[in-house]
Amino acid sequence: MLPELQRSITWIQGTALTIGAVLGCGILILPSVTADAAGPASLFVWVFMSFLSFLLVGTLARLVKIAPSAGGITAYVQLAFQKKAGTVLGWIMLGSVPIGVPIIALTGAHYISYITKASDWQITLIAGCMLIVSILLHMRGIQLSANISTLVMCVIVFLLVASVAVSLPHVKAAEFQPFLPHGWPAAGSVSVMIFFSFVGWEMITPLAEEFHRPEKDVPISLFLGAACVAGLYILLSFVTIGTHSYGENGEIASLAMLISKGAGESGVYVTVCLALFITFATIHANIAGFSRMVYALAREGHIPVYFGKLGKTNHTPIRVLTALAAVFGLVLISHSLFQIDLTTLLKGPSAAFIASYIWTMAAALKLLSWRDSGWWMALGAFAACAVIYSFSGWALLYPAVLGAAGYLYIKKKLAHES
Repeated sequence: MLPELQRSITWIQGTALTIGAVLGCGILILPSVTADAAGPASLFVWVFMSFLSFLLVGTLARLVKIAPSAGGITAYVQLAFQKKAGTVLGWIMLGSVPIGVPIIALTGAHYISYITKASDWQITLIAGCMLIVSILLHMRGIQLSANISTLVMCVIVFLLVASVAVSLPHVKAAEFQPFLPHGWPAAGSVSVMIFFSFVGWEMITPLAEEFHRPEKDVPISLFLGAACVAGLYILLSFVTIGTHSYGENGEIASLAMLISKGAGESGVYVTVCLALFITFATIHANIAGFSRMVYALAREGHIPVYFGKLGKTNHTPIRVLTALAAVFGLVLISHSLFQIDLTTLLKGPSAAFIASYIWTMAAALKLLSWRDSGWWMALGAFAACAVIYSFSGWALLYPAVLGAAGYLYIKKKLAHES
């Protein structure tokens, strides 16, 4: 009998993994970047995007009850539009995390280097170490990985809440005027940046087969995670604006500026710890969800069956994790050798993430009844994601090419089987 994924995740661990998947490096810089671009009005955009995240989470919570599968969003799309559609989405997702996660690691390492003055090779080494540690932990089993994520997330939330608390006495009402210094168009433009701070909810759904009670625990994890992430983003935006911790000394040091206002020079060390913990938590949660998704894709025949095998000892998708480690290494080496701009690297995976949400919301509109509140949440999220996707520029072609490759693969495979 082939080994199966083990049910060992609780809603507490699931919540930690959910927060970790979404609360990325953007929290280190985006409250400052958006405040600099749109002024106090950026706070309104953070609130709006938090509302949009609940629409996405509400829809995913409905879908996971219908199909609690390791395939995650690909399973929902396959259920709604049949096997070829699931393959197309699966191949689109193959171009997201393998490139996006090393970028997250490099972003966190760059943030640390800004404060510690690390060299380029040290930045790559820091990023590589975080990726290797996460891969090795996942090879040991999901229970250990989930426990580590819970511990790390507790430290992150504590440090962020402490940062807000020490900054609140320095908030001044005058800093919120004028509310729209650059007009509503500027506020609209930062919405695209802020949207990417709320990407990652779908990474918890492939872990459904490893929850004790997926129909109950996954929705709880999603909603608690969304509430925590939204609260932290809004509070950090509020104190960043209220203390005017933006527009000085470079945008990347924004959180260091904020913490230093309340904690003095020791705030630098707090910021370094935060950058390390947040980066690792995001890497860890995304690898967890993506590795299970790829395993399920192979199990369903959407990609080569080689990746559909689990390790006999720890019941983890060790072949997927090994392949991910190799791809991560290639991305880090390419960035180091050719000095590829991280923003340029990120555009393709970002477009793939948005495309995946559009596919998922379309599946929800077909699977759910219009009498279900989840259907209306899916409709709102579908419209918002479609608008945001239109601003992706050349990156629009990236998921299209990946999807076309997936379609050709499954078409050839089905023709061979018949």
